[in-house]
Amino acid sequence: MDGKIMFTFGIALIIIIFVIIFFTFVPVGLWITAFFSGVKVKISTLIGMRLRRVVPSRIVNPMIKATKAGLILHIDEVEAHHLAGGNVNTLVDALIAAQRANIPLEFERAAAIDLAGRNVLEAVQVSVNPKVIETPQIAAVAKDGIEVIVKARVTVRANIERLVGGAGEETIIARVGEGIVTTVGSSNSHKDVLENPDSISKTVLDKGLDSGTAFEILSIDIADVDVGRNIGAKLLMDQAEADKRIAEAKAEERRAMAVAKEQEMKAEVQSMRAKVVESESEVPLALASALKEGKLGVMDYYNMKNILADTDMRSSISKIADDEKSTK
Repeated sequence: MDGKIMFTFGIALIIIIFVIIFFTFVPVGLWITAFFSGVKVKISTLIGMRLRRVVPSRIVNPMIKATKAGLILHIDEVEAHHLAGGNVNTLVDALIAAQRANIPLEFERAAAIDLAGRNVLEAVQVSVNPKVIETPQIAAVAKDGIEVIVKARVTVRANIERLVGGAGEETIIARVGEGIVTTVGSSNSHKDVLENPDSISKTVLDKGLDSGTAFEILSIDIADVDVGRNIGAKLLMDQAEADKRIAEAKAEERRAMAVAKEQEMKAEVQSMRAKVVESESEVPLALASALKEGKLGVMDYYNMKNILADTDMRSSISKIADDEKSTK
């Protein structure tokens, strides 16, 4: 009798364990919820999700949401998007928001946008409610040399068709900044910019800056315009300083060349004096040789000495007279 009781207890324990494992592995509760929500999904499909290591609730719950919103989605494509790394819940929210706003958005395009790394729900929201992008302060210089600092607000709307492969906000800001610099730079005076700031927005808006981007520019509004530095005057001052330094360098070069020329002339004079001294040192030898050989007589020698003495006396008298004149 005890053996039958133990056997019955063992069978019951095995059944209980089997039921627990079954309900743990097979989401019966989720299947019941889906069934009464109008989502047609098989138990085998849920078991297959478990085997593919997919949490069934992450697929079924968005499917329930989509079905209640009137969207027709296939569970296989939703699961495939999840396996590809997409955010199924955000994707379904974006499709519902697009449907409510009468924006044509198919599942394949929404999935491509999501897998491209963009927030598809935010894109739909920006498409419905345009977004304002504020540029940093952009400095530009008018033709009169005065710097103008401009700050703009760009109102954009998401372009669903260009979200995949389209440029982002940074490109919009860069293009608007380039347009502002070009427009201010082509103005004859900074006063023209201050008087008509709307001319900047009109000119920039006509350039079609949103081509190739994920946005459509609705308007460009100038939020602030300030006068900056006098760049023209600063450039002229810098140019004048540079010219001054160049002139000083050239003058120094000419002075150095003059000094070098003077030193060269002094060296030549000294060389000539040395040659004269050398030549004078040879005169006594030449005279002695001439006297010895009989080419020069004694009277001739004394006459030459008298001439030299007379020349020295005249030079001394002339020098004394020059000194008296200079003292007077």
